[in-house]
Amino acid sequence: MHKGDDDMLIEIGYDRRAAVRYALDWAFARNPRFYDFEDIGGDCTNYISQCLYAGCGVMNYSQENGWYYINSDNRSPSWTGVNFLREFLLSNLGEGVYAEVSPLSELRRGDIIQLINEEGRFYHTVIVSAIFSPAEPRNIFVCAHSNDARNRRLSTYNYADTMGFHILGARKYFNV
Repeated sequence: MHKGDDDMLIEIGYDRRAAVRYALDWAFARNPRFYDFEDIGGDCTNYISQCLYAGCGVMNYSQENGWYYINSDNRSPSWTGVNFLREFLLSNLGEGVYAEVSPLSELRRGDIIQLINEEGRFYHTVIVSAIFSPAEPRNIFVCAHSNDARNRRLSTYNYADTMGFHILGARKYFNV
């Protein structure tokens, strides 16, 4: 939906169960509604965006800094790009999901983690599918594409650092 003069932005929440259910269902498969970017740079952030969308049901069609997918040629950079998704989640004041940086110990199912290599480059995005106490890498399980994973221990990945994103909610414009 595009914002009109009589539209009001309201909080619609984020359905963590729906996001994780989608993640589990599609961890080893590809939803035919979305292009598979595996052979042209990786599918991880595309898959995570699909999971987030399953949890909120709304995209942000802003041409400047939106988060949307219409087809493989008509999508926002944030739908498929690790860095662009991070920027969107942390700065989004409009429609769609939004997040804050959070320590791994405070993440919940349905939250997002990005992996960082030795050079400080963010290179992979995963979704938290299960957490056992205490919430540390060996007790956090994730789902991902590009090296498909379903309930894989975060500690089995090779990374120098991580950044966790707690999804705070989602917003949508409604006509008033």
